[in-house]
Amino acid sequence: MNSQQNKKYIDHLWDTSIVPTLMDYIRIPNKSPLFDPDWKQHGYMDKAVALLVNWCHENALENMHIEVVQAENRTPVIFIEIPGNSTETLLLYGHLDKQPEMTGWETGLDPWTPVLRDEKLYGRGAADDGYAVFASLAAIKSLHEQNLPHARCVILIEACEESGSYDLPFYIQVLEDRIGKPSLIICLDSGCGNYEQLWMTTSLRGMISGDLKIEVLTEGIHSGNGSGVVPSCFLILRQLLSRIENESNGEIMLDDLFVEIPNERKQQAQLTAEVLGKHVYDDYPFIKDVNTVTTDLTELILNRTWRPALSVIGADGLPKPENAGSVTLPTLSFSLSMRLPPTCDAMAAAKILKTTLESNPPFGAKVTFTLGKNAHGWNAPVEAEWLKNISQQASKKYFGKEAVYMGEGGTIPFMGMLGKKFPDAQFLITGVLGPKSNAHGPNEFLHIPTGKNLTCCVAEVIAEHSKQVK
Repeated sequence: MNSQQNKKYIDHLWDTSIVPTLMDYIRIPNKSPLFDPDWKQHGYMDKAVALLVNWCHENALENMHIEVVQAENRTPVIFIEIPGNSTETLLLYGHLDKQPEMTGWETGLDPWTPVLRDEKLYGRGAADDGYAVFASLAAIKSLHEQNLPHARCVILIEACEESGSYDLPFYIQVLEDRIGKPSLIICLDSGCGNYEQLWMTTSLRGMISGDLKIEVLTEGIHSGNGSGVVPSCFLILRQLLSRIENESNGEIMLDDLFVEIPNERKQQAQLTAEVLGKHVYDDYPFIKDVNTVTTDLTELILNRTWRPALSVIGADGLPKPENAGSVTLPTLSFSLSMRLPPTCDAMAAAKILKTTLESNPPFGAKVTFTLGKNAHGWNAPVEAEWLKNISQQASKKYFGKEAVYMGEGGTIPFMGMLGKKFPDAQFLITGVLGPKSNAHGPNEFLHIPTGKNLTCCVAEVIAEHSKQVK
């Protein structure tokens, strides 16, 4: 592949077509069904699908097939098939549904208003993960510009990833024969430790979510009467959380939620710590004088990639401060999210967590933990030498530095599913979600130079894959 020609073509496509279309995409509030139960009636998802499909038609290659597949009462998927020079299949994956607005956007920024600033495109969804279909097709188009061969390519874009990909198993089964058995799977929904090199995701954590409800009274009473007699919901919550989390350092107390960390992943974490240095934590939006849970950089990386961790992400039953009266609250509910090591059994862990929280409740209170979505993690198979070599070469060509391998703390349910279904496939999991890109929070942005360089790297990998499957 002529790397200069590849770079020139992809940069031009990004500047003239991809970025303008992504700006239109940002304007569509197509929140994932978990955050917009009336998504079908609102029509935003259909509008986003139409925008992406229209762009794909405008940039279609010869004999390329584009189809929106949607079963009744399910979110749609975009299915694209591009014939290749061999019977081997390469699968490229992304999603188009979005996280909700979130509060805290800076002045001049808004989740549904695209803003270009300092080579960054601000707005909800462009980096997570609207760019994926554009980058996938652009990489393949670049090969065609140079008359380079490639395997048969399937691009699959789903619309409920942010809700746990609950429709995806159905579609994978329905489309099984049309997808085939990919020998390489490329996912563009992951992160990067910086914007200076190609980052290869080696693992993803699993997750358990659920709502913890604590009930002590049938109705609220004056706190002057209740306090000292009625055990408060917060007193009970503290005791319940202490069953699963060490209150002094955040370590999870349930041994069954831990796994043995592979030595290779420990070594990769150490190398990543050396590459990033204090950026391991400096890029987090800490307020002044807040410290990390440990100063060991390698341990911080392993904490967020290979160890379980608890987050309390929501609460119900608490009045706002301005409306708070002197009342002993009768019931409170809390949304919990437990991240799991990549190889931990999510179903087994969910049962353990539920039993731990509900058994022998403090003071005989009524405690109910209602499980929500859960997802298995994913640990990459041993990487083929050709994939290692081309990833390093591509990173040096387009970023100027070597590729780096690192686990991610988030969850992509699709990867665990594909890992089981296609155990012999190679995986390239990467993305543009780097420092301060804040995919699920305020001020989300896509770093455009990284998007361009990443697309160039994907093109190189697709071209090299073709040589391996002749």
